[in-house]
Amino acid sequence: MTRADKEAILLAMSLAFLSGLVDALGYLQLGGFFVSFMTGNSTRLGIDVARGNLDRVSLSAVLIALFVVGVVLAAFVRRLSPGRGYIAILLLVTLLLVAGAGLFEMGYAQGCIALITLAMGAENLVFEKNGDVTIGVTYMTGTLVKLGQKIADSLRGVNVYEPLRHFLPWLGVVLGAIVGGVSFLGWGLHALWIAAAISAALTIIALTRGISERFAD
Repeated sequence: MTRADKEAILLAMSLAFLSGLVDALGYLQLGGFFVSFMTGNSTRLGIDVARGNLDRVSLSAVLIALFVVGVVLAAFVRRLSPGRGYIAILLLVTLLLVAGAGLFEMGYAQGCIALITLAMGAENLVFEKNGDVTIGVTYMTGTLVKLGQKIADSLRGVNVYEPLRHFLPWLGVVLGAIVGGVSFLGWGLHALWIAAAISAALTIIALTRGISERFAD
């Protein structure tokens, strides 16, 4: 594993940490809905349709739509910034989180939730190469499947360090959710400023260090 690979994996873990933190804040604010984990919202959507809970159906549908719009925005930003598009996406995520935190401070909680959901969708395109997302940073089911595959390979002596590429992002989400949960107890959504600061720091680090071509662009 090269130094560039290690730096990319650490960035992925950091972004996953950010995702877990923001998702925990959104989940607690919304009372059981996610701003990052769209599989959970999709399951809730189906359950609430079956139960006839139309208000909850609407909330799940809006969150899913905003997440997808965030991905679309990031895709456009990447296409407009060839070569180092992931830097532009990190900047987009940071700006959305800052704007979301600012809206909450002004009393616009719904607008805040909308912007941070856009940010979580956009975050997924940081690690994109040739049109494919190489490392997921907000959804962990596929990551855990890949982890299992790479563990099987490593047991046969193939790519023995490859499981770390998928284990560390999963660990990042868990640690981020812990920090997000604890932060919400003390500050509520004011803790989004922590997420915005982390995102800004990661943007600066990525700008100065770069990402291995294996993972991005």
